Amino acid sequence: MSTTEITTAVPVGTWTSDATHSSFGFSVKHMVVATFRGTLADFDATLTGAEDGAARLEAAGRVNSVVTPDENLTGHIQSPDFFDAERFPEVRYVSTSIARDGEELVVDGELTLKGTTKPLRLTGSIVGPVVGLAGTEAIGVELRGVIDRTEYGLDWNAPLPTGGFAVGNDVTLTAHLELGKA
Repeated sequence: MSTTEITTAVPVGTWTSDATHSSFGFSVKHMVVATFRGTLADFDATLTGAEDGAARLEAAGRVNSVVTPDENLTGHIQSPDFFDAERFPEVRYVSTSIARDGEELVVDGELTLKGTTKPLRLTGSIVGPVVGLAGTEAIGVELRGVIDRTEYGLDWNAPLPTGGFAVGNDVTLTAHLELGKA
């Protein structure tokens, strides 16, 4: 089975994320020397393409589904020092525009995290639609963006004895979505 690049930003229709074949991750510099990674296991995304070429992406994730390699660290990330999952149980992204820039997909929108909403540009790619083994149509979308976590009130940090901080401020967000036609 081959995939084909589409010529418009988003194919017409409503496309919903397949939880089994989609992932959302984040990464941040840790102790100045390494990159720490985590995932948000429970999220959903809907991408809608209209006949006139307009498109919209909406995604929401449950903060209490953050997964890291360490149970204690996961608890700390869900605490008020970071996500404050009890008071702010959801993170949301809603696009304001979706366009193609050559081969690149450019999605402008607003990210709401810990009660703060700020603009966020995501860039990446879109492939499809293709017809899968079960005869259903699907598209693939990969997106990436960077936020400054302190702009969203995720301020916890600790200075290192030789300089620098335990956690970097720039957080890279990545979404790998397989979306099926609704």
